[in-house]
Amino acid sequence: MIEKVKVLEERFSEISEKLSEPDTVNNNTLYRDLMKEYKNLEPIVEKYKEYESAKAANDEALELLGEGGLDKDFKEMVQEQLEQSKDDMSRLSEELKVLLLPKDPNDEKNVIVEIRGGAGGEEAALFANSLYRMYSMYASSKGWNTEVMNANETELGGYKEISFMIEGEGAYSRLKYESGVHRVQRVPETESQGRVHTSTVTVAVLPEAEEVELELNEEKDLKIDVFRSSGAGGQHINKTSSAIRITHIPTGMVVECQDERSQYKNKDKALKVLRSRLLDIAQREHDEKISSDRRSQIGTGDRSERIRTYNFPENRISDHRIGLTIYKLESVLNGNLDEVIDALATADQAAKLSKQEET
Repeated sequence: MIEKVKVLEERFSEISEKLSEPDTVNNNTLYRDLMKEYKNLEPIVEKYKEYESAKAANDEALELLGEGGLDKDFKEMVQEQLEQSKDDMSRLSEELKVLLLPKDPNDEKNVIVEIRGGAGGEEAALFANSLYRMYSMYASSKGWNTEVMNANETELGGYKEISFMIEGEGAYSRLKYESGVHRVQRVPETESQGRVHTSTVTVAVLPEAEEVELELNEEKDLKIDVFRSSGAGGQHINKTSSAIRITHIPTGMVVECQDERSQYKNKDKALKVLRSRLLDIAQREHDEKISSDRRSQIGTGDRSERIRTYNFPENRISDHRIGLTIYKLESVLNGNLDEVIDALATADQAAKLSKQEET
């Protein structure tokens, strides 16, 4: 591991020099790519420096104790330094292992989140709205931007479906664990006898696809229709034909966007969603062909998998993938998701480390 880190440290130094060269500064693409690699390597190099410092302290303590002739107080102090440096080396070694795990190439990307009401009718649509609010509040707490791409509202204020983009550094690395079926157990406002109902909502988290990753032939591959936007219950909220429906002819996939008054803005948003969906399909097909590594990772499971239950009567949230149960339902629905996401990320890292040690 240390030999691998030394190679990365040399690469880090090489990039540092290149970033200050005029040829690099004047080449936007090269500068961006090198800066991205620099940022990825920086935490590894910084952690290695801490490890080297702890090792130097350990070597110094061993040398002093080996020389002998130390008075009692000084020997105790050196012995403490030895024990502390051993602990530090062990801890930093484990932290380096985590930092050296293969990175998901999508981790730093923006995401498109698609939420759809499942079983439960209007109650599912209302909970879809609750999840949209939860993710929006979480994004806000991180300083990320949220932009609705398309929404199909119900008369009671729920969403049959809603898709939105979250823009922010590392958005996918945090939200990728949210794909799957979310189950809610609560007494609906329309329930007169106080019975607890169970409803489901599906969530899909897609990394935003850049145009260079997936080019679309508009004339050959796309059928684009324009229609009038409509609100809940079917009433028209826009008298002009600005809503866009794009059909991807090779796959039959359909994307609609009617959130903006501008036809061009709706088309741009719809294309972003389409690209991200197609890229997601391509990645999933690729994952099916390779080893089980990615399929065993938390957050890359089937979207039909029930991943979490929100139980209102017990104020409980249970994540079924890792056996996590916390009694902070209201707090989590108000966007305080870090405790849940941190636990999922830690479990994912542990699974990857175990897999790495097996090989």
